[in-house]
Amino acid sequence: MSTQAEDIKQLTAGLEPVAALAKLAERFAGEITFSTSFGWEDQVITHMIFTNNLPIKIFTLETGRIFPETYYVWNRTMEMYGKPINAYYPKNEPLEKMLNEKGPSSFYESVENRKECCGIRKVEPLNRALAGNKCWITGIRAEQSVNRHDMHNVEWDEQHNLVKFHPIFSWTLTEVKEYVRKYNVPYNTLHDKGFPSIGCQPCTRAIREGEDFRAGRWWWEDQSKKECGLHELIIDNK
Repeated sequence: MSTQAEDIKQLTAGLEPVAALAKLAERFAGEITFSTSFGWEDQVITHMIFTNNLPIKIFTLETGRIFPETYYVWNRTMEMYGKPINAYYPKNEPLEKMLNEKGPSSFYESVENRKECCGIRKVEPLNRALAGNKCWITGIRAEQSVNRHDMHNVEWDEQHNLVKFHPIFSWTLTEVKEYVRKYNVPYNTLHDKGFPSIGCQPCTRAIREGEDFRAGRWWWEDQSKKECGLHELIIDNK
């Protein structure tokens, strides 16, 4: 772990999520941001940030392929808290080139095509969203996938040259749901229909009983790795 990440780990050790977020907002004043896709976990953290008036920017990646239910909870969240959520869209030129050459569903044809689509719709906009920040807050939890068990609640993201902090990393799904109920947090109703992980509509399905948390993402691919490129480039995180 980098020296800066180790410092943050010590700074937040033993703190509840809100207290930890407050410390980080002070430490990285004006240079801290939270990414939301409006899932359970992200809604919990959004509630923490907005209700405590923490000076942490919130953004989302508008890929152009998200569910109607996601748009609804996005709008409901802004209505409820009365605070902004910044949207980052894919750049027109590469998106139009991909669609013109390969059509709207090329991601089903190969892993390379799917990663190209994720790169245009998610990874490049993410790079713009994170530019100028020194701390990135996420809703990652350890139990979400096998890959994420190997992560830590504080990490150094070498690609973006910043610290990543996952405030509810150790929470169980039960704890997340209990928090949502307790504080009447708006949430995506797809969660009630077997969608624990919600991304772009063409690439997400409900999971079946006994399946892994992220089995519904890119279900036509190898089940051993379920990341789109946003969180897989973690370096020096031991």
